[in-house]
Amino acid sequence: MARILNLLIVILELIAFSKVRKRQTLKQSLIYYTQISNLLTCASSLLLVIFGQRAFTEVLRFLSVSMLVMTFFVTACILVPMSGRVKELLFSGSGLFHHLLIPVLSVLSYRFAEDGVSMGWIWLPVAVTLVYGFIMLYLNATDRVEGPYPFFRVKKLGAKKTVLWMAVLILAVSLLSLGAGYRKPVRTDVKFVFVHGLAGWGSYER
Repeated sequence: MARILNLLIVILELIAFSKVRKRQTLKQSLIYYTQISNLLTCASSLLLVIFGQRAFTEVLRFLSVSMLVMTFFVTACILVPMSGRVKELLFSGSGLFHHLLIPVLSVLSYRFAEDGVSMGWIWLPVAVTLVYGFIMLYLNATDRVEGPYPFFRVKKLGAKKTVLWMAVLILAVSLLSLGAGYRKPVRTDVKFVFVHGLAGWGSYER
């Protein structure tokens, strides 16, 4: 089931990126967190289809799913309210795929059809997001890039607002990654485990 769902994700990603290429080159699109998270999703889903649910594929899937959830959160809770472009960002073009369909399908697949990873990997999406954020802040501060998101425009926002935005976003990605990756501990009826010879009983006891 996981392979089928991830193959569908790959197909949807290819459709979405064909729409993106009509508007911008790959290099231009790489300044967007959305495009990075979806490229990673396409790669991780393809690897899962080819190799199955191995440790490395599930780590990449956890990273991509967490970043996709962050993409949906930023789009629905920040960009849509600020711009009012609901249809453009969520229900048409590549936005329909990258901001809505693929994040939803990826979460459903990861939560219900895939093995998942231990919570020791919770730091990974946070670290990747933090690195991306610092790079974008630097590029905005040096006038090499404008945006692409309003909270990266450090010269317009000023230091205090920028720090506040970064703190909120890092908190958000931490909580969203925790929510995406959390699995209930498996219940068991086993209450005692007896190991033969552990206490030293037998002919070798001193």
